Amino acid sequence: MTDTTLGRAAGSATLLPGIDWRVVTVALLALAGGGLWIGDAVSGRQAALYLVGGAMGLVLYHALFGFTSAFRVFIADRRGAGLRAQMVMLAVACALFFPVLAAGTLFGTPVKGLVSPVGLSVVAGAFLFGIGMQLGGGCASGTLFTVGGGSTRMVVTLAFFIVGSVLGAYHLPWWQAQWTAAPVSVVAAWGWPAALAVNLAIFAAVYAGTLALEKRRHGRLIEGAPAKTEGLRRFLRGPWPLVWGAVALAVLNFATLALAGRPWGITSAFALWGSKGLAALGVDVASWPFWQAPAQARALQESVLADVTSVMDFGIILGALLAAGLAGKFAPVWTLPLRSLVAAVVGGLLLGYGSRLAYGCNIGAYFSGIASGSLHGWVWIVAALAGNYLGTALRPYFGLEVERTPRQTAC
Repeated sequence: MTDTTLGRAAGSATLLPGIDWRVVTVALLALAGGGLWIGDAVSGRQAALYLVGGAMGLVLYHALFGFTSAFRVFIADRRGAGLRAQMVMLAVACALFFPVLAAGTLFGTPVKGLVSPVGLSVVAGAFLFGIGMQLGGGCASGTLFTVGGGSTRMVVTLAFFIVGSVLGAYHLPWWQAQWTAAPVSVVAAWGWPAALAVNLAIFAAVYAGTLALEKRRHGRLIEGAPAKTEGLRRFLRGPWPLVWGAVALAVLNFATLALAGRPWGITSAFALWGSKGLAALGVDVASWPFWQAPAQARALQESVLADVTSVMDFGIILGALLAAGLAGKFAPVWTLPLRSLVAAVVGGLLLGYGSRLAYGCNIGAYFSGIASGSLHGWVWIVAALAGNYLGTALRPYFGLEVERTPRQTAC
């Protein structure tokens, strides 16, 4: 489950196993019980965000919506289905977000996008994050949903993702002191209709470009094996078409905007969890500049259940656990090759460190950043793709596969 492209191919080529009712029961009880607990301890809105996270985990698992594998197979083999699905996701999200962000409210709730500065910190952080994606075997969302799906290797990646996030939080002031430009929102600068038109044109160009490059390399589009399930059974048990996942993630991000007043993010919670752990050991993390901003200081003092990103992350893991049980595929493997384990450690550190420097990850900076109209989201993806290119080249040295489609030969 660490490389979602491999999971998709395997899942569609074999008969679907039976539902694992033990896993399904545990996941449902945890989602329901956690929702009641959070609702009582914090608020009904916070409980709803926890369940939105659960829905995201189920969608990510059933659609095998991986950013890491999508980037890798395009870099190595020019297969573009994953990138095209991302363009659909971004197009739907921008169409939903831009008018609302321009208005400033949604259903009476004040809303704002994730608009961050552009500078050396973002470029370096996104580049390091891209390398970490390929060595760690997942992005931020991919790490969480594969952990929930039973990947023991990704537990290692997540642990060091948290360590790297804490290091990034500690070092961030130095990076912020380097060259940085002011945040730019194209929604505010151009107006939402013009900003949406430009973004849709870019998404369409990327979509068409991947089609052309894939056909040039392979002579045709590479299609997956037909699904073994249809209708309601496919909806409940998967696997889903990528486009289902793309649209569902865009809608769920919009639900996050409505409930939280800002879009979906993932990695700030990792810095919080790690810093709380250090504080419990007696380290004075509260004195770090990163934790002295009012909102950050409050998060460090309060329960993690009061942190929107944390409860959504917990929900993602449990939603993926539910999906794995429904698919009958929850089967942790407890032996890991040494080189793969080393890659998980190094990749996790780069993911965590890079995400703090870049003001987010593939979700907070790329997906939600572009959906917010932030210029830094576009800078992030360019630098992250460069990092993915290097990370893909490094994978064989760690015993990790780079998927390539066998070339067709003439008879």
